[in-house]
Parts: sequence; structure tokens; C-alpha cells
Amino acid sequence: MDLKAITKTARDTIKKYNRDHSQIIAILQDIQGVYNYLPKEALSVISEEMDVPLSRVYEIATFYNSFSLKPRGKHMIEICAGTACHVQGAANILDRFERELGIKRGETTQDGLFTLEEVRCLGCCSLAAVVRLDGNIYPFVKQDDIPRILKKYKKQEVK
Repeated sequence: MDLKAITKTARDTIKKYNRDHSQIIAILQDIQGVYNYLPKEALSVISEEMDVPLSRVYEIATFYNSFSLKPRGKHMIEICAGTACHVQGAANILDRFERELGIKRGETTQDGLFTLEEVRCLGCCSLAAVVRLDGNIYPFVKQDDIPRILKKYKKQEVK
């Protein structure tokens, strides 16, 4: 990763929010939107430029599940493991995604295309079992649906 580019992105983002300390979460969201994770160099720039202890920046970045300190794939797959989804086979769906992608939950495929996460609840209990992929909700998912779902996203990459 290009250190100069990360530094510039972080500084530009901080400037966009007028160095407002109440906007640190928004700054982190914007930076993660660019890199798909929070590079440690960006966190250091935030700390220095905003005169906030680095430990505080890390505290915020690690408190919220939506932030990641390690690179994520281009496509984020979230398997709901809430009660309704669990009852409808979420564990088996997660297992099938792991087998199809060759990774475990919390990991990213070697080609950088997919990151697989398990989440507690997506708030779609009446649609269980639910998978969210890049913000798109897939309701009533069965194991046999998974190859078709993945194919759609892999096909996008070939274009």
C-alpha cells in the first residue's frame, strides 16, 4: 500500500470534516470506504493531525464491528447468526460459504474478492435465513443457493 496515498487520503478526509473531533467516526468511515479497511498509517495521521492519542483512535476503530484493521475483500459477505437465522440453518450456510470460498469466517479470499463474516442479527428475522452481500439482502437462503449467489459476484469481476 502506498504510504503517501494513505497519508494524503487521511489528511484530505480530516480537512473535509474541518478537524472536528466529533467527526472521527465519519472520518474513519470515509477512509475505510476508500481502502476497505483502516490502514494503521491512516490512524497515525488522524492521531497526529487531530491531536488525539493514537490509543483513542484505535479504541474507536476497534469498538465498532463495522471497522476493520485488516484488509477486507472487495465483496463483504455477512451471514446472519441471530436466533431466527440460526434455527433456519445459518451454521450450515456459513459452512457452505467457507467450503465454496476456501476460507473461514473472518478471513478474506487470496484474490481479495470476498471477506466472510458472521453477524449477530441483520434485523430481517421474517426472511431467515438471511445473507447480506455488499448490502444486498438475500432472504430464505439455502445451501444450494450459495454457488449461484457467488457466481453473480465473480461474474462481475470478469467484465
